[in-house]
Amino acid sequence: MSVKNPQTREWQDLSRDHHLAPFSDYKQLQEKGPRIITKAQGVHLWDSEGNKILDGMAGLWCVAVGYGREELADAASKQMRELPYYNLFFQTAHPPALELAKAISDVAPEGMSHVFFTGSGSEGNDTVLRMVRHYWALKGKPQKKTIIGRVNGYHGSTVAGASLGGMSGMHEQGDLPIPNIVHIPQPYWFGEGGDKTPEEFGIWAAEQLEKKILEVGVDNVAAFIAEPIQGAGGVIIPPESYWPKIKEILARYEILFVADEVICGFGRTGEWFGSDYYDLKPDLMTIAKGLTSGYIPMGGVIVRDEVVKVLNEGGDFNHGFTYSGHPVAAAVGLENLRILRDEKIVERVHEETAPYLQKRLRELNDHPLVGEVRGLGMLGAIELVKDKATRTRYEGKGVGMICRQFCFDNGLIMRAVGDTMIIAPPLVISREEIDELVEKARKCLDLTLEALG
Repeated sequence: MSVKNPQTREWQDLSRDHHLAPFSDYKQLQEKGPRIITKAQGVHLWDSEGNKILDGMAGLWCVAVGYGREELADAASKQMRELPYYNLFFQTAHPPALELAKAISDVAPEGMSHVFFTGSGSEGNDTVLRMVRHYWALKGKPQKKTIIGRVNGYHGSTVAGASLGGMSGMHEQGDLPIPNIVHIPQPYWFGEGGDKTPEEFGIWAAEQLEKKILEVGVDNVAAFIAEPIQGAGGVIIPPESYWPKIKEILARYEILFVADEVICGFGRTGEWFGSDYYDLKPDLMTIAKGLTSGYIPMGGVIVRDEVVKVLNEGGDFNHGFTYSGHPVAAAVGLENLRILRDEKIVERVHEETAPYLQKRLRELNDHPLVGEVRGLGMLGAIELVKDKATRTRYEGKGVGMICRQFCFDNGLIMRAVGDTMIIAPPLVISREEIDELVEKARKCLDLTLEALG
């Protein structure tokens, strides 16, 4: 990236001299310096060099209502002047957290009317681990400790969250996963389905859950945790046969089901939650991101009433965070939910913009570099391949990162997960902006193919 603005260089120097960035190659970042984002409006960002960029990832999957919503800034400002902070410990509460808990329960699946607040999705999944094990101890079954996750699933980067997730690169750093967490294969037909049809592969992948339950022993298994659609793993949309089979297996065994809705929640699938889309009946749901549209950090766990009934009889739950239910975050969350509801954003995604996005994205199937385009709601993935028929990749070329750089250089943020390009734009994206996104994506695919020779 060529730098013309002297202030860009100053900020990059500050990055080099003082900042340790998340999920970054520090040596590489020291050499090239970060792109400095300075402002945003709607679905677009601007960097310090004056370049306008369409944010095809809604920040990190989170800016549901778009950038520049004055209502959210006003809600934060008003709450800061009234009650900037107080905790929820020691039998104390405040109106914003209580009102937000009610507002969340109003849109949550039936029978899920209680919320435990955290500062992030990672903290939410730490809470899940603690709460699930506490629940079974109260039920007189303290040996039910093992939680089953999925390979390549993502549940955050805290010690518990990274352990529940199945990212090998994260497990290699820090001696993870911690004990009593095991993983089953992911339902990734394009990458791992082999000669099976998608339906056959979906059933096979689901059956691995039962196999693992029996291997560990049902008396030792506490819960199964999964994203309705794997986000950071590459927008992996399970074959249609997968979730019905999973539900059938869960019904046979006495274990809890945790739906990680950090990405799918609050309208991303065209329903309020991914669990609504797939008609799942989770016992716990992890939430964050779209809860506040990323304007301020907040997460939580929505808990089924039957689980809460057991917790209510168990004395102290010795778990919590300084910023659980932070009043300013709660005020922003309340206003964000009002915007989603009153402007009928989720309905518009379902009825208009998501069908249009999916139609336009699939036009990229004709590109020589594209092996598959898949998507659902405001989620999409483009598989980059050398051979469409065999789904063979360009080994060792780093095609995804090449494409990602072309996107950045041509005014589009599209994330690379290996050689899979993924998108999750703000829910408020218009048809015209969807056209802009797809046209820029095609241009960057052309440039990538040309660079590969």
